[in-house]
Amino acid sequence: MTSKDEPDFMAVAGIGNLSELESLYAASGEASIAKESDRLTDAYAAFIKLSPLVILATGTGERIDTSPRGDEPGFVRIVSDKLLALPDRRGNNRIDSLRNIIVNPSLSLLFLIPGAGETVRVRGRGRITADENVRAAFAVNGKLPATVLLIDIDRVYFQCARALMRSRAWDPATHARRADVPTAGQMVRSAYAEFDAENYDAELPERQARTLY
Repeated sequence: MTSKDEPDFMAVAGIGNLSELESLYAASGEASIAKESDRLTDAYAAFIKLSPLVILATGTGERIDTSPRGDEPGFVRIVSDKLLALPDRRGNNRIDSLRNIIVNPSLSLLFLIPGAGETVRVRGRGRITADENVRAAFAVNGKLPATVLLIDIDRVYFQCARALMRSRAWDPATHARRADVPTAGQMVRSAYAEFDAENYDAELPERQARTLY
């Protein structure tokens, strides 16, 4: 699309009701409905056990946050077919997601496996525990997570591969050159002009390695 044909995005009206929205889409196929479960099936559990990366979505009504959580496959513990346990490893200590859960326990998880096109989605309710025995169950090199998020499952289903097929996210040929991607320090400085981005980036690899857990 050329600039001449660029629509006025600021002036476009939004769709105002469900019937108008639904009229724009065909009905869901049988499998799209049948795949949804109120608990982990064997296949969904197997997928989660192989996943090293999950995206956690939370919100309070006033704000919504998404946060990546990752570790060795199996880091999200399957306690039962209705309960998951997710350790809160070291991060930036903003604890945006955990703050949201205290206000509103509703959450969603998106599990990914590098190389696989499908993803698994879990909707449920979270509760945060600092129980010493629970934390100890997730110790790595003697280091315990600050808290563990327990997720009571409401619904679970898989997402088809189209998004990852279109994005070619796992294809190395499509990966951006690291030199073209803004660094962590550059992104901080873009919001805070006085920030010493160069020194921050120089020290970051050692600091991340030292504080991974």
